[in-house]
Amino acid sequence: MNYIDIENIDLNLLRVFEALIEEGGASRAAIRLGLTQPAVSAALGRLRRVYSDPLFERTGRGLRPTVRANELAPLVEEALTQCRQALALTTAGKEIKGRTVTVGLSDDSEIALGQKILKKVDEHLPGLHIIFRQTHSGLAQDMLMRHQIDLAITAGGLSSHLVKSHRLGKGNYLCIADKNTSVPVTVDDYAQRPHLLVSSGGFVGVVDEALNAVGYKRSVKVSTTHFAAVPFLLIETDLITTVPSHAARAMEKNTSLQIFPCPVSMPPYELEIGTRVGSRHDKVLHELKSIIVKICQTPGFLS
Repeated sequence: MNYIDIENIDLNLLRVFEALIEEGGASRAAIRLGLTQPAVSAALGRLRRVYSDPLFERTGRGLRPTVRANELAPLVEEALTQCRQALALTTAGKEIKGRTVTVGLSDDSEIALGQKILKKVDEHLPGLHIIFRQTHSGLAQDMLMRHQIDLAITAGGLSSHLVKSHRLGKGNYLCIADKNTSVPVTVDDYAQRPHLLVSSGGFVGVVDEALNAVGYKRSVKVSTTHFAAVPFLLIETDLITTVPSHAARAMEKNTSLQIFPCPVSMPPYELEIGTRVGSRHDKVLHELKSIIVKICQTPGFLS
């Protein structure tokens, strides 16, 4: 085993490693860091010598991390996070320009929360850079542990003792359609209407389970895997869809769509917010979490 003199290692190499992992290419990493591409390539060469591993392999789409690089990624991220927190203590007031927090959430929550979060951040955490990264209840905890996100907003899935979670509230579902579409009142009418299904698999969703429980099956005309497309698929059509209430209200507010109660009883969902236990001393992250909790607990946001 080669002895590595840590005193002679430039810790900025870790920032290059982080950028390469997250950007997937030397040119993008260079732009992010304000360096030239040759400088990033040179830094990668030094990293390879330090770790005695290629770390990244070239593909047709950029750089792919090796097994060793994937093992190092969460450790490097944790080390850089600690450094940034320590340096933040020297900053006067709440000016935190240059600090980035990655929020993991599904796109229905991003539709409902994204703009509200940004407005509050401008007021209370000026200079903070927010990254919204897509996740869901099956992935959020793992992404937190791998340091791919700093904070998770999810409908369940946070059960590890290494994650500190907080209940945001309970919501239900609302139907949404073009403003010129007649509103179905009965379950029979609802089931017969042409539906837009939002589902990761494209075939079955929570609505199908609710209808099946009362002996109905709906007519699905089109499916999508993400809520962000819903307004564009509904406008000037006779389609209807059923989405989480917090997203439905945001869609109605910013489009020409209408929302209405779902004729079939739907199971409620609970939103929760989680962070790594190890980040409990991160004042910026704690304040951002408090901002999101207050938004979600505003009367009418979920209920």
